[in-house]
Amino acid sequence: MTFRPCRLPRGASAERGSVTAETAAVLPALMIVLAAGLWAIQSVAVQLECVDAARSAARAAARGEPVDEVRAVARQATSANAQVDITRDSETTKVQIAVQVRPAWGSAFPPVRVSASAVADTEP
Repeated sequence: MTFRPCRLPRGASAERGSVTAETAAVLPALMIVLAAGLWAIQSVAVQLECVDAARSAARAAARGEPVDEVRAVARQATSANAQVDITRDSETTKVQIAVQVRPAWGSAFPPVRVSASAVADTEP
């Protein structure tokens, strides 16, 4: 029995199918990059929510509204587990909001801490 070398048809290359194999090898890395991008977008969205909530809470606290109501409004605008710190003195009112962000698709990942603060002049 003799073995003959395999001959490819004209125009065919010995590298046929290598693109499919390379794509299969790179696909998990592309999925990780996509997941990281989605997590970053979610973190930016929560950051913007925190900024808006801190501004409105600082204005409300500066007007003299009760601190508990200001905290409730800030948590309603961001997240129920948001940490809201309010510092009020005779000249300025400062509100800091911090939220732990986890990706919705991966609860095993560590959270990212997102925070924002706002300062308003205390009204007499």
